Amino acid sequence: MGSLLSACGINVKKKKVEEERHFRANDREFNLSFKYANNAIKTSKYNVFTFLPLNLFEQFQRLANAYFVFLLILQLIPQITSLSWVTTVVPLLLVLSVTLAKDLSDDITRHKNDNHVNNRKVEVLTDGELKSEKWMNVQVGDIVKLENNEFVTADLLLLSSSEPLNLIYIETAELDGETNLKVKQALTITGDMGNDIQRLAAFNGEVRCEPPSNHLDKFTGTLTVGGETLSLDNDRILLRGCTLRNTEWCFGLVVFGGPDTKLMQNSGKSIFKRTSIDHLMNVLVIFIFGFLAFMCTILSIGNAIWEYQEGNFFIAFLPRADGANTSLLAFLTFWSYVIILNNVVPISLYVSVEILRLGNSYFIDWDRKMYHVKSDTPAQARTTTLNEELGQIKYIFSDKTGTLTQNIMTFNRCSINGKSYGEVVDFAGQRVEVTEKTEKVDFSCNPLADPKFSFHDHKLVEAVKLGSPEVRSFFRTLALCHTVMPEEKTEGELFYQAQSPDEGALVTAARNFGFVFRSRTPETISVVEMGVPTTYELLAVLDFNNVRKRMSVIVRNPEGKLTLYCKGADTIIFERLHPSSTKLMEVTTEHLNEYAGEGLRTLALAYKDLDEDKFEEWRERHHEASTALDDREAKLDAIYEEIEKDLLLLGASAVEDKLQDGVPQTIEQLAKADIKIWVLTGDKKVDVSSCSSRKSLQCPTETAENIGYSCNMLREDMKEIFIVAANTAEEVREELVNARKKMSPESGDEPPIQKSRLLGKKSQVVEDEKVDGEYGLVINGHSLAFALQKDMQLGLLRTACMCQAVICCRVTPLQKAQVVELVKKNKKAVTLAIGDGANDVSMIKTAHIGVGISGQEGMQAVLSSDFSFAQFRYLQRLLLVHGRWSYLRMCTFLRYFFYKNFTCAFVHFWYSFFCGFSAQTVYDEWFIMLYNLIYTALPVIGLSLFDQDVNDCWSFQYPQLYAPGQLNQYFSKMAFARTLLHSCYSSLILFFVPWAAMYDTVRDDGKDIADYQSFALLVQTCLLIVISVQLGLDTYYWTAVNQLFLWGSLSVYFVVTFTMYSTGMYLMFTSSSPFIGTARNSLNQPNVWLTILLTTILCLLPVVAKRFLFIQLKPTINDKVRHKVRQAKAVPLPPPRIFPRRRISTRRSGYAFSHARGYGDLVTSGRFLRIPVKTRPPLFLHSETPVADSTPQTYRTIFEEAQSP
Repeated sequence: MGSLLSACGINVKKKKVEEERHFRANDREFNLSFKYANNAIKTSKYNVFTFLPLNLFEQFQRLANAYFVFLLILQLIPQITSLSWVTTVVPLLLVLSVTLAKDLSDDITRHKNDNHVNNRKVEVLTDGELKSEKWMNVQVGDIVKLENNEFVTADLLLLSSSEPLNLIYIETAELDGETNLKVKQALTITGDMGNDIQRLAAFNGEVRCEPPSNHLDKFTGTLTVGGETLSLDNDRILLRGCTLRNTEWCFGLVVFGGPDTKLMQNSGKSIFKRTSIDHLMNVLVIFIFGFLAFMCTILSIGNAIWEYQEGNFFIAFLPRADGANTSLLAFLTFWSYVIILNNVVPISLYVSVEILRLGNSYFIDWDRKMYHVKSDTPAQARTTTLNEELGQIKYIFSDKTGTLTQNIMTFNRCSINGKSYGEVVDFAGQRVEVTEKTEKVDFSCNPLADPKFSFHDHKLVEAVKLGSPEVRSFFRTLALCHTVMPEEKTEGELFYQAQSPDEGALVTAARNFGFVFRSRTPETISVVEMGVPTTYELLAVLDFNNVRKRMSVIVRNPEGKLTLYCKGADTIIFERLHPSSTKLMEVTTEHLNEYAGEGLRTLALAYKDLDEDKFEEWRERHHEASTALDDREAKLDAIYEEIEKDLLLLGASAVEDKLQDGVPQTIEQLAKADIKIWVLTGDKKVDVSSCSSRKSLQCPTETAENIGYSCNMLREDMKEIFIVAANTAEEVREELVNARKKMSPESGDEPPIQKSRLLGKKSQVVEDEKVDGEYGLVINGHSLAFALQKDMQLGLLRTACMCQAVICCRVTPLQKAQVVELVKKNKKAVTLAIGDGANDVSMIKTAHIGVGISGQEGMQAVLSSDFSFAQFRYLQRLLLVHGRWSYLRMCTFLRYFFYKNFTCAFVHFWYSFFCGFSAQTVYDEWFIMLYNLIYTALPVIGLSLFDQDVNDCWSFQYPQLYAPGQLNQYFSKMAFARTLLHSCYSSLILFFVPWAAMYDTVRDDGKDIADYQSFALLVQTCLLIVISVQLGLDTYYWTAVNQLFLWGSLSVYFVVTFTMYSTGMYLMFTSSSPFIGTARNSLNQPNVWLTILLTTILCLLPVVAKRFLFIQLKPTINDKVRHKVRQAKAVPLPPPRIFPRRRISTRRSGYAFSHARGYGDLVTSGRFLRIPVKTRPPLFLHSETPVADSTPQTYRTIFEEAQSP
């Protein structure tokens, strides 16, 4: 049996948990013994053998489908059925076929994608030579060769590369959404092999490492070569999904393949998502089944009583079958009524729901206002089952880099010698907003300027041209004090490989203002100063790290003058200034506060002229410290402190981490809709213990908070913003409790939990607690790890949910998913996660709704998402327009659908008391068959596809319209109960008014018309007209399609009725035409039409009266807005773009450095550059640091480097 299932693609063996991976290079026989996964991936769900049985099995797990099969079986029993089996089998096959076709199409697409990836080619070292192999045939332990711009085949251990120091550059957009290039470096012992095929083929190193995991930023292992064991970390690993950039070639050893790669591990298991309405429908369907059984039980008991009391009088002309007694007849009657009343759960309900969801998905795909022109990317609904859930979102979890921001840094403002530059003012001295139409500074006079750089303040250019010594020293510092690596592809065409996007922006700014960093060697830095080539002797680089928060260079200019240039966090620089800079520091501080208020990332710049003799003395002592065996790091820090003091302040720079267009406005709109937004950013990790000061934002949360301010999540008018950055679990607990007590002093120690039990499942919901005012919460990943422990989870949840905005920074992909799961599990709310990289996939899959940002970033998040588009700003249209409309339409559809079907079924129920409980139908069989299939199908679909209470402009004008969806006000158990009562009332009118009107009634010619056929025709006509008028009352937005469907369906009803009741049909199908002539004999009577009119008025009068009274006495937000729409003479204009209010803040931004080591070692290395110019594709202007590491940087002089191996 197991082999048969395996052949069908079903894995029945439980995989042994891998504790350690052990393999040997170039030894497939040895490695295959461990049965590691090869490099083939499989995301498809079915194969040829399993598709039909597995798909049908999944479909029949839906209770309704199983019910209809059971109903079909009942209809095949002659003693029970009073309806043809065709009425059930046709719609059932239709539903199953549509779902089969949809699932087949989706899985074929997945198979094609899998085959496309698995059949990519890569060069593999086999039997001493490179051979082209398909990706899926690559095994663990193989050595593969990658070339520039190729995708990384599997998770590889970097062995060697074409670059100096065995460096390579990779783009990780598929993993984290960042387009900056990262740097990886091979071990020296493997890098020396270069591209020597013989040495690579003879390489037999053994690797022992961690088992497969989803940690993108963590790897531990060892490599044993020739008896020497070397440690391996994430610096040496290339992950599948990355792209090799600006590197001619590299060789790598396969560590993890296919499903074991970190990319696939992060993809996680596909989760079948269902909307809250689906869950409610399951509960209601079970209730309906119970209610149906209850009605059938009453009617079967009625049948037993009637048969016992009256049945004997009818045996003469209604003989019973042999052996039939009262009990058996009652039992058969029960099942007969199950068949007759089955339309309380009609299969057409599920067909209509699928059509409705598909239609609303197409509206999202076709929305031109969500189409991004620059990237040619339309919005896409990647699933058709979650549209209405978009109208109920309460919590949004968003990534930062690539989602809220463009991951592009721009030089925005600067303060030089007490004067602020970068602000644009008009002739009256008033600040002017910078737009695309604002005049830019012309840098055409500088042939080496970057054409992409833009600046708008002409005063700064004039200051440079006039030769201001302070301004020139400022830009000279930016051109010299950095670890940027340049590349000049052709004469004058410069590309910078920067440690961080911030640093690249600063060097580019200096380049455009006339101080062009041209090239470097380990001993020199060449710049072009105002057109004059100048070479500085590079004597020392005191590199940046997270402890120092600054970097310095010591250079000698052509005149022989020694100068130290320094840049870093303002608080760090200010502590080391000469007293003569005090007044300048005060003015600069004001400017820094202003820049921080605008959400900019700032750096302070300073310099110091050095004495030759003192420098030589310092160098000797530094050499002693750098060669010390004990406390080397501490001694080096002390040496740095000695020389980095008594600095002279030059000014400060401010760069902008550019937000995507419309992000602040979108967040503001969503906040007005009472949607809470949590930012979960996974920037580079930081050792929290390195944050010596807890004041201000000199800890890892600073960048995240600035983003919060710039995008309107955090505001100055908030009562308080809590920052949780503790080092222990108890400290985290204490900070969360203190924050909660400040927000709500009455808050108890135990969370307010509402427990419930439904269908045997226990659930608990943490209720919202009242808070006076608005608060924000910022927490880092280190503290979040403690807060997510089981005994602290609810405490974190309570505190976070009291805040209007929450920012979690430095979090891992797993922590992102855990935060989402925490809210999803313990709050009665719908969640949405939005991101753009593989590190967001787990979060996207965990949330009720997953949204992927597509475009220049990676596509991994998009492939795992439910909806995708190119820009974060489209989220407001997705939720406030499409989501709200979809939810409103779905709820209107369900209320109306249940109303029309319960009304139809209840009429059957009342009629049973007048037909001896014989299971005779009150309607014609053709009417029963076509009622849900034709007569009422298209009008309700038209309503559900096109209806809108107000248009999209008014939806944006009043985001509060979104709130009813969050509270389930449109469709709930209570709304269903009201619909049930409404149906009961309508059915009483629809049955008893025609019954009373037809009782002892004659035609105008004196003939009797009180027969069963005439009564059935009158009742079904009244029913259809009442249902149609009710649909008209429920429609807010009429279109030509609605009109066509409504009037067309009524016309079809009368055409079919007159045709089926005609003499011609009787002559063709005599036994199946008991209603011959009924239509023309009944519908030509005035009293029949009067009865139809009276029935319609009595059915709808309470509805109209109730709506009138509620609009007058208790109007909803929808009623109020519609009233304003009627009063308005025109569509409202879009809200004006609010110019950001200038904010002065002492919370200064994350200084414009990445929180990691720089390239100091590489800059001072004699091997980091080649002299010949190589022809390569252009480098990205902004790039990332090689690896996050918070340990202090070891300083080495040029001369010491020459002695290193």
